Amino acid sequence: MAAVRADLKSQGKVAWKSLSYGCILTPLLSPLGRVASAASLACARSQVVPRIFAVIVGEATWAHHAVAEAEQLQISSLMTQAPYRPAFVLSLLSSLLEGPIMVLRSLFLAMLFTPVILLAPFADSWGEGYRRLWLYLVRFSLEKAGAAFIKWGQWAATRPDLFPKDLCAELSRLHTKAPAHNFAHTRRTVEGAFGRKLHEIFEDFEEEPIASGSIAQVHRAVLRFRYPGQKSRPMVVAVKVRHPGVTEVIQRDFAIINWIAKISGYMPGLQWLRLDESVQQFAVFMLTQVDLAREAAHLSRFIYNFRRWKDVSFPKPLYPLVHPAVLVETYEQGESVSRFMDRPGRNRVNSELASIGTHTLLKMLLVDNFIHADLHPGNILVRMEPGNPAPNKQMFRSRPHVVLLDVGMTAELSQRDRRTLIDFFKAVAVKDGRQTAECTLKFSRNQSCPDPAAFIDEVEQVFKFWGSEEGDAVTPGQCMQELLEQVRRHKVNIDGNVCTVMVTTLVLEGWQQKLDPELNVMDTLRSLLFKADWAKSLSYTIDGLMAP
Repeated sequence: MAAVRADLKSQGKVAWKSLSYGCILTPLLSPLGRVASAASLACARSQVVPRIFAVIVGEATWAHHAVAEAEQLQISSLMTQAPYRPAFVLSLLSSLLEGPIMVLRSLFLAMLFTPVILLAPFADSWGEGYRRLWLYLVRFSLEKAGAAFIKWGQWAATRPDLFPKDLCAELSRLHTKAPAHNFAHTRRTVEGAFGRKLHEIFEDFEEEPIASGSIAQVHRAVLRFRYPGQKSRPMVVAVKVRHPGVTEVIQRDFAIINWIAKISGYMPGLQWLRLDESVQQFAVFMLTQVDLAREAAHLSRFIYNFRRWKDVSFPKPLYPLVHPAVLVETYEQGESVSRFMDRPGRNRVNSELASIGTHTLLKMLLVDNFIHADLHPGNILVRMEPGNPAPNKQMFRSRPHVVLLDVGMTAELSQRDRRTLIDFFKAVAVKDGRQTAECTLKFSRNQSCPDPAAFIDEVEQVFKFWGSEEGDAVTPGQCMQELLEQVRRHKVNIDGNVCTVMVTTLVLEGWQQKLDPELNVMDTLRSLLFKADWAKSLSYTIDGLMAP
């Protein structure tokens, strides 16, 4: 926080300095500029007043800092040659307008979330029906609030260590189709990103999007040219285009979310939500979602990691058609894995899918240390491909192929966290509650659990039940969910990336249970992790099972 405060003060001083130069250049802007300068500097230095306006003015003038420095060196000549620079005036007007926009946006959000906030203290005491209504109201308000709040809700759904299980379940329904922007914006964005007309790049471009999320929407197109003047073989591609103004809206809303979270810490009815802690961990995740060029880099890394695998693939980014606002990638055919979950009874294809999912997660987690952190069924496609001939049959037996989409959210662990997580999984595999709890307490360097001994005792009780005859019917996923519930109740800190990995394991274990109830992820872990030379042989073992 000290670094953030220093950065805010620095931005406020830059704003004040730049605006001061503008005041020298023209007497007409002098009173207005001095007022803006004084307000920015006062906010930057204040320990009580929120620094939001200092950030706004500072960021708006930062882009023109170089111009201001040049003007400082040539003030006398500029005063005789021109009264002001148009670019600087536009920047000043933009920064001045941003204040009222923030106020209006804050008022709208206040009206939208006031019912949720006022009813929150009674969510636990007025019965189950009322709580379900309140949970629906939370989701509805987040949907209407815009992209930043939708992404926060989606992220919060993956944090059962911070939020109650029923709230996470309700927020997980935010993975729905978001409103699409118009085709005119898509055309402008694509042409602006690549410097060519749409028809010069694509032979055909569908105006209606095939999917739309809170950050971007996807169009299907046929590629004409990949490089200027070089004809490409016709290829069906997916073109992901960022929604208009989403970056600015998210930045503005995040400042408001952060402010609301700080206030919630002083309200008794909202303290249990731990909003301030969740917003701090959400910040890094949110900033990476709006850059589609970063998603292309993630795709390239996954493609390399799985280069030898025959049953798992990812969309391929088509460089140089990659830009922070536009991503062109190969179009992948397939059905959602949820279609296979709905098929009754155990069958060969479902068992193979469950096995592929298990080994894919183990490779990401234990071999590559690069995990796809958004593995809900909507991001998993399955297509049937011809395989080897079936025994005693002339026809080839088809086999499932898994395609993983939307890799904007990923997780990597430090060496310390990897070692602790492996010890954690070993403890879970042998149902050692004490060792599991002790590893959990190591998942944060700044652990603030008020009573670690009580947490360890309760986790031990959970695992004792799991190891009894009555607990045989409890799945490993259910046991881990109960563990995360104890984490939340005892206010145990878990670093964001570690919890993301744990929740990804839970999500994968959940849909594997629906595909093949007889497959036990923990049995697979136990067979691999307790080998004496597992660290050296694990990569060869998994690749040998899944690669050609």
